[in-house]
Amino acid sequence: MAALALTFDDGPDRRWTPRVLDALAAEGAHATFFVIAARAAAEPAVVARAVAEGHRVELHCDEHVRHSARDRAWAAFDADVALARLSALGIRPRLWRTPWGDRAEWSAELAAERGLRLVDWSADTHDWRGDDAAAMLDATAARLHDGAVVLCHDGLGPGARRADCAETVAFVHRAAAFARGRGLALAPLADDGSVG
Repeated sequence: MAALALTFDDGPDRRWTPRVLDALAAEGAHATFFVIAARAAAEPAVVARAVAEGHRVELHCDEHVRHSARDRAWAAFDADVALARLSALGIRPRLWRTPWGDRAEWSAELAAERGLRLVDWSADTHDWRGDDAAAMLDATAARLHDGAVVLCHDGLGPGARRADCAETVAFVHRAAAFARGRGLALAPLADDGSVG
């Protein structure tokens, strides 16, 4: 199956993640959510809905801090706290997208020790800046092909310059229409980080 993956970081958000889920459901699409575990623990019903609707819920962090800004011990502690919070929700992540995609020399080793695979992206919507959905599609269209991994945000993380995630919700619809026009499904990431 030819497909691309929409991925969402920095949620779940009580208001915006359900709207992203509504948009995905309307498009018959599935996605991958890299969650901030402390937020997931505060919004268990949103997480449960994402799982029930066929989306993947994976690890982002517990505290949204760059690996390169801290030491290995701190990052190990953060990952373990996050994994424990997610385990309490019945989530067993296989994939890990570090905050900002930032890695230190030890990040891959930490991931491997926890049975996780580090995941990046190939197309960045820059939705955190507040770009509108049409601009996001224009900026990413050349990279929306079979196997593409698209970075979006369903929550307002550190550094966000927008007041809400409304344009990300709109982008889901635009991306789905664009993908359909090219014979591509919107599918979650596989255990190995590939699409489909």
